[in-house]
Amino acid sequence: MDNRRRAAPAVSPEQGGTTAEELAYRLRQQQLTAEFGLFALQNHDVQALLQEATRVCAEGMQVKLCKVMQYLPKDGDFLLQAGVGWKPGYVGAARAEADLGSPAGYAFQTGEPVISNHLQGETRFRTPRILADHEVKRAINVLLQSGGKKFGVLEVDTSTEGRFTAADLAFMQGFANLLGVAIERQHSEEALRITDAQLRQALEHQAVMTKEISHRVKNSLSIVAGLLSIQRRDSQDDGVCRALADAEARVQTIAAVHDRLWRADEVHRVDLSDFLGGLCEQFVASGPKHAVSYDIAPMMISTDDAVPLGLLANELVTNAIKYAPPTAAGDVRLTVKALDHGGLLLEVRDHGPGRPTEFDVTKSNSLGMRLIARLSRQLGGKPEWQNADPGTRFMLEFTPQERVM
Repeated sequence: MDNRRRAAPAVSPEQGGTTAEELAYRLRQQQLTAEFGLFALQNHDVQALLQEATRVCAEGMQVKLCKVMQYLPKDGDFLLQAGVGWKPGYVGAARAEADLGSPAGYAFQTGEPVISNHLQGETRFRTPRILADHEVKRAINVLLQSGGKKFGVLEVDTSTEGRFTAADLAFMQGFANLLGVAIERQHSEEALRITDAQLRQALEHQAVMTKEISHRVKNSLSIVAGLLSIQRRDSQDDGVCRALADAEARVQTIAAVHDRLWRADEVHRVDLSDFLGGLCEQFVASGPKHAVSYDIAPMMISTDDAVPLGLLANELVTNAIKYAPPTAAGDVRLTVKALDHGGLLLEVRDHGPGRPTEFDVTKSNSLGMRLIARLSRQLGGKPEWQNADPGTRFMLEFTPQERVM
């Protein structure tokens, strides 16, 4: 693997970023979206969910102001329910009209997103008092829906000059869709605590909802992979093309993982042999000049372990295929063994040139190496690299959350 290439800084196009810097900016937005999705799965407080959403969205758009304007049907207006960057006393108290005369009201009433790059010269809408009080010059408003019902709007604002683009709008709308599904999930979980009968019904609904969310996420990721593929074909820079190809492959793998999870009979556990075996067959298809073999112990593991394990296996095997020469059968081999104390041992061995003697994994700036380290920590293990003479051997010992032989 080429671990010497450093990632470009994330710079938005409005700040004059290069193609590579804009790519890093868009990839950073995707990373923040994925991290928020994990937060949403682990959190059970709707208000905390909304507040974190505004923080992450502001960071992704590189602005200081972001808010969720929740629609109050009884009053017919908006409440600034959650937000970052606003003056004291605004969040949780400030109101705004929800009619067609304001950017947020128009987005809410029509369902059409609104980009306002010059609010002071805007002829379509008036400038809401909240924005005027903060000298906002630009804004994006997108509809926030939950369970098929309009919840409000997600809005980013800035007091700086510049221009929001259609790509910014796509990120905002995708993030709002994810937030809407997360809000719906939170409301579903609240229903679980009502009565025993409702509890059983809600659990069944939650299982279906989890599959549906995974299905939707898979479809959304497939769209993202397609957009990255289009950008790659349009780029004339070899470095940018390689980065886009790597990003596309990783997004496609995440989509494949979600696809396998939502198709499974159980939503909380998966068959490890079937799950990883299916991914290995995809590796074979992606690298036909290399042999990929595998030996995976039959067992059931939790979905929470299966996702990082699948992504880790993808990163290791695809890198081995990418950098190892096509030699003889057994070029790349993946094994998962059950240990006596209840743990698992993941091993990936290739027959490539091996790692340079001066290579230090802990000091590598490679995105791939950082992903491997992060996924290993998520599984609770410490990655170990060995020279296999020839090739390289990766080993990770970890204890899964649930293991059924």
